[in-house]
Amino acid sequence: MSVSTQPKEIDVQELDGTDEAAFTGHAERHRRELHVHCYRMLGSFQDAEDAVQETFLRAWRRRETFEGRASFRAWLYRIATNACLDLLAKRRPEPATGGEVLWLQPYPDRLLDELTADEADEPETAALARETVELAYVVAVQHLAPRPRAALILRDVVGWPAKDVADLLGDSVNSVNSALQRARAGMREHLPPERHEWTGGEDDTDNRDLVRRFTEASMATDIDAIATMLRDDVRFAMPPTPGLIVGRDAVLADWIEGGYPEMTGLRGVPTAVNRQPAIGYYTWHEEASAHLPLAIDVLRVSGGSITEVTIFGPEQFVHLGLPASLPAATDEVSR
Repeated sequence: MSVSTQPKEIDVQELDGTDEAAFTGHAERHRRELHVHCYRMLGSFQDAEDAVQETFLRAWRRRETFEGRASFRAWLYRIATNACLDLLAKRRPEPATGGEVLWLQPYPDRLLDELTADEADEPETAALARETVELAYVVAVQHLAPRPRAALILRDVVGWPAKDVADLLGDSVNSVNSALQRARAGMREHLPPERHEWTGGEDDTDNRDLVRRFTEASMATDIDAIATMLRDDVRFAMPPTPGLIVGRDAVLADWIEGGYPEMTGLRGVPTAVNRQPAIGYYTWHEEASAHLPLAIDVLRVSGGSITEVTIFGPEQFVHLGLPASLPAATDEVSR
């Protein structure tokens, strides 16, 4: 089952004799879905960007290999998957000992929305698209070896037949099915057990209220109020900093030790990444006479509580489309 809308396909005749600009125009129709595919494979927004650029370069250089037996889209997916496998062979990152993925980066919903314009009539497709970009899914995928990872994503997310995956990987169908079984077992091991209860990015009034209250408490640095919203087994990570912290008391102790309660002048801007609620926080800088980016909190909500907080640094604000600064609020006392 494909999780994205598919632009109109082209055939060999349409590509025959096209110049580079025209060829790029055809490929660009698939940029967003290829970017999301590479993001699932690599766990990094920037690495996905590099992989897509490499995909387009390889596609143009090898355009004569498109023979029309498969769709142009499938041909691009093949090239993109190989570009990701090549990058993984060079990088070969390993999750940290605690299981966290230090190279993890968030993916903005505003760009994911480019894929889902026609999903309103396909609820199963929309649900799959949401679930397979949530941070926990992307993290779990990073624990798989590259080839089983590719098999899982191509079979379970993109919807390719086993024969096509085997052809891409240069394996037998039996080998691909075996790799897929191992990959699915690995996902069950690394995904939180209560994942079926997640509310994720669903439009739920209670969840929106919880996120609002969390944002207000965070801006007020009200640790006691925040504590009431965290589940007792809440998980906290802050890539690329190592260390996965589990448990409300341990998480709050880490925040207190880091000096969070002493912060003043925080402002929060609601956003959404990876189909999860998120808040971009800004802190006042006197020399700039403005609030400048501090961090992004990405939340996972389950059963009326916050069960996971992933914090990313201010360098992520640009590609998430968040403002570079916020002016002083009109009701703020002049500093």
